[in-house]
Amino acid sequence: MASSLSSKPFLGASRTDGLSGLCSISSDLRNLSSPSVQFLIRPRTLRKLQVQAAGNTYGNFFRVTTFGESHGGGVGCVIDGCPPRMPLSEADLQGDLDRRRPGQSRITTPRKETDTCQILSGVHEGVTTGTPILVLVPNTDQRGRDYDEMSIAYRPSHADRTYDLKYGVRSVQGGGRSSARETIGRVAAGAVAKKILKAFSGTEVLAYVSQVHKVVLPEESVNHYTLALDQVESNIVRCPDAEYAEKMIAAIDAVRVKGESIGGVVTCIVRNCPPGLGSPVFDKLEAEFAKAVLSLPATKGFEFGSGFAGTFLTGSEHNDEFYLDEQGKIRTKTNRSGGTQGGISNGEIINMRIAFKPTATISKKQNTVTRDKHEIELIARGRHDPCVVPRAVPMVEATIALALVDQLMAHYAQCHMFPINSELQEPLRVTEVEAAEEAALHS
Repeated sequence: MASSLSSKPFLGASRTDGLSGLCSISSDLRNLSSPSVQFLIRPRTLRKLQVQAAGNTYGNFFRVTTFGESHGGGVGCVIDGCPPRMPLSEADLQGDLDRRRPGQSRITTPRKETDTCQILSGVHEGVTTGTPILVLVPNTDQRGRDYDEMSIAYRPSHADRTYDLKYGVRSVQGGGRSSARETIGRVAAGAVAKKILKAFSGTEVLAYVSQVHKVVLPEESVNHYTLALDQVESNIVRCPDAEYAEKMIAAIDAVRVKGESIGGVVTCIVRNCPPGLGSPVFDKLEAEFAKAVLSLPATKGFEFGSGFAGTFLTGSEHNDEFYLDEQGKIRTKTNRSGGTQGGISNGEIINMRIAFKPTATISKKQNTVTRDKHEIELIARGRHDPCVVPRAVPMVEATIALALVDQLMAHYAQCHMFPINSELQEPLRVTEVEAAEEAALHS
């Protein structure tokens, strides 16, 4: 009979301490051993502790690291894992960056930034090389003096205090790393991810504003099978229903002139998602979506499929019954599951809702505490959105696209290296004809 013993040193313990402990154990066991019992002592190789990217990197196969701060020299991202030989230019990214940029209407922050991107690596003669892609967006309209008071006092419901607690130092101007300008890197990377998804499997990611404060767009008002980007972009609040868009804009205007803020909800859908994405148990697709979108600034809630409303239904009311469509494919009559079952995509439209809190910075006097622990009153300065949801739409699309392309690569690598089981599995690619037929059935 043989047994192996190993010793795991505590952090901070020296190599000598760990090895001397092993030697001591080895000596004691040799004294206790008999001809019929042998203990094999294998020395363990001690590894150095490695810390990776400290929360600034997302993804396993399609890896994105964002960098930069609100009032620094610029912001951007490094994309690692992008497939080679794909056509890519700054113009492919700029459209979504323009949708995200500040100063685009009266209901957004007045900060003026063009958010013009530069691709500095990973693209040669108009195609991706498979090497890391560096995207940089310079900051051009910084006003650091607006934040002089915030260098000594904590803004209510901001990350000022928690950054001090964690790091013992922080970049004061514009909120530094906690600013929504960090999302520029995500939106740029998300534009690349959306291009991959569209080209490979015809997958589309679309988001829109479905609630601003107490103005709630009825779910039946939007046809998710036919929803188009131009409908979302038809007004400054990014609600595809003109009547409710006007009500939402009026609600934002009402608080904007008072120096107040309000929150809202962004609905996001994914069409033509390949079935099979997501893995049990910790990497379920909706779990990946939740992590992605809840990492966005100001997010406070996430609903998938029927969400919390599903708790009011019985099992027979909530279950999505199966049927065979005209092409002989297995489909579901309803979609309360939201496009996944068991955490794996089933080919139906994926739908989710993300709640955003009211913007923390407002122009009203509030009580707070200084860094040296004195209670004071503070009027926060700087330029901020009275409601973040209109500009959050491209941010949500980007984060969902990043999660999807990462899961697509994982699924392809594991489950499509060999010929699929055609009796049970479906191809990952959806043709444009198939997508058009699907939309026509529900128009």
